[in-house]
Amino acid sequence: MPGKRAREAAEGDTPRRLFVYNGGFLTQPRLRRILRLAGYKVTLGKPGPGDLVGVWGQSPYAHRGEVVSEKTETPLLRVEDAFLRSLHPGRDGEPPVGLMIDQTGVHFDGRSPSDLETLLATHPLDDGALLSRARAAMAWMMDAQLTKYSGIDPATPCPDPGYVLVIDQTKGDASVTASGAGRARFLEMLTFARQDHPGARIVIKTHPETVAGHRAGHFRAEDAGGNVTLLEDPVSPWALLQGATAVYTVSSQMGFEAILAGHKPHVYGQPFYAGWGLTVDDMPIARRTRQLTRSQLFAGAMMLYPLWFDPYRDRLCELEDVLAALDSQARAWREDRRGWVAHDMRMWKRKPLQGFFGTVKPVLFSGDAPDRRHMVWAARAAPDSPFLRVEDGFLRSRGLGADLVPPLSLVCDPEGIYYDPTRPSRLERLIVDSPGLRPDQLDRARRLSRRLVRDGLSKYNLGGTVPQLPAGHRILVPGQVEDDASIRLGTDRIATNAALLETARAANPDATILYKPHPDVVAGLRPGTIERPEQWADRVLDGGDIGQLLQAVDEVWTMTSLTGFEALLRGCRVVTVGMPFYAGWGLTRDLMPRPDRRRVHGVTLEGLTFATLIAYPRYRDPVTGLPCPVEVVAERLASGQVPRPGPLNRSLSKVQGLFASQAHWWRR
Repeated sequence: MPGKRAREAAEGDTPRRLFVYNGGFLTQPRLRRILRLAGYKVTLGKPGPGDLVGVWGQSPYAHRGEVVSEKTETPLLRVEDAFLRSLHPGRDGEPPVGLMIDQTGVHFDGRSPSDLETLLATHPLDDGALLSRARAAMAWMMDAQLTKYSGIDPATPCPDPGYVLVIDQTKGDASVTASGAGRARFLEMLTFARQDHPGARIVIKTHPETVAGHRAGHFRAEDAGGNVTLLEDPVSPWALLQGATAVYTVSSQMGFEAILAGHKPHVYGQPFYAGWGLTVDDMPIARRTRQLTRSQLFAGAMMLYPLWFDPYRDRLCELEDVLAALDSQARAWREDRRGWVAHDMRMWKRKPLQGFFGTVKPVLFSGDAPDRRHMVWAARAAPDSPFLRVEDGFLRSRGLGADLVPPLSLVCDPEGIYYDPTRPSRLERLIVDSPGLRPDQLDRARRLSRRLVRDGLSKYNLGGTVPQLPAGHRILVPGQVEDDASIRLGTDRIATNAALLETARAANPDATILYKPHPDVVAGLRPGTIERPEQWADRVLDGGDIGQLLQAVDEVWTMTSLTGFEALLRGCRVVTVGMPFYAGWGLTRDLMPRPDRRRVHGVTLEGLTFATLIAYPRYRDPVTGLPCPVEVVAERLASGQVPRPGPLNRSLSKVQGLFASQAHWWRR
């Protein structure tokens, strides 16, 4: 189990020298970094005792290292990309997220054993926790449409279901060469597919590198015709496999994915996944006699064998960390690949928006550009605006948005916006669907909730000490910015901080009422001041960390504040007088009638958390600049590796607050 052993190796140990004779090892920093983390130091020269020779699979340059290995009697190490590699092919310059290191062979060459074959043949593969993780990871890959090159748009139309899928590969592919295959073998496979399924539609899927012009495939345009079509569109392999009635391949990784998708593919080569009872093999491998389940095959090939790399934390990691990373990066690429036009955006927001949405194509801030998608800041959108609405996420920053601190999370909603209960939103749909979440997704939400509570994380993470509080049944009443769109759209009768505080006191005459004004209001940046809050509140808390405060109270009364959601995470009882996104699902006591859309059974706190913090927002790592999963942002916030406001931010925010206050006065 080379991957598992390498993950267990300490980076501080003296690395083994790995002598290479291929320039790719020297020019690719990510490749060298993964090898170093695995305990190997890439170097040049002549190997000696205790050293290793490294080659890239069976590449055209591998013979150099093979000759040196043989002459010096130095062990050979073969390196290859892992089965989940990146968004785009390596020839586009994107580094891999994983490697496979093999000391006895190479996984795609069935003519001789490899470490992967030995692992699949001899490892018990019977650990219940491992197989449970494998099943969850398979489902995650399929749901998120992740494959070796995940830069595909799941919305790209597939052929109508009911076809036989024949998979092409590139000429010169090492796994094809190892299987002794060429164009004649691919044409023979097509003939067998026709004979096995007379009259059926046959779809030949070309390789992504062929479409990109990097390498030619084996099938040609003249091979199509009649009931045979050549499919070059960058469709999702998972969607393509879902519509297929049978799958034929020589040695493509799509054959492995076909197994995961429930097929028993017809295999005309000798790839790593053949010979374990999960394929129909035209070239059986006599050594492989064990019968494996899909979960066992996946656990060996995807969890125990490879080395996976975490680009955010610069360390080796488990498969689940890679899935979270690729899920975030693929989502960003799929949403941004057509480019964006952002309308009516304030100047200070443009740089953060460019960082979130402009990595594929720069965001434009004016113009029509009908081929692009269009967005507008949610609070500035007209009710009938056709544009997607953008807003801050729920783990935003360490510092106020009104202080112009750039966000670490944003939401972009094509249906509405989360704080507007008068119309559907994508978040609302995610919550409605949350009773169908997988167990591993609910577990992820639970782990995230525990982390947020443990580290005291909230939307703005302002810090501060909570003073000693009066005894009694403590009810926290969080103030809000009174011109906030969530109040205007999400409340009916009670729409001011004073009215909220008075209502909470009237309903709880013997309780200890704690009023915490909104930080933007305390800073003088936004409207919402109460003249004499002491007439209803036992204590007014102008500062103090909201996470610590929620740990010290029993109940929260709110209009639409996000504090209500943060209170739910900490086990507090929550009463809403408005209709925030977390109300109406049976998790809060609601004084305002809920929309019929929210009359859904089975919504749990874990499901609400997954929808709100994992599935709905997009996150950007402030250290690497990459799209990232929520867990990375939580770590950055806890460690302080985040942007902070400077003097210029404060000056600009004061001017912004002045204009906001004047606008509020004119609306009154």
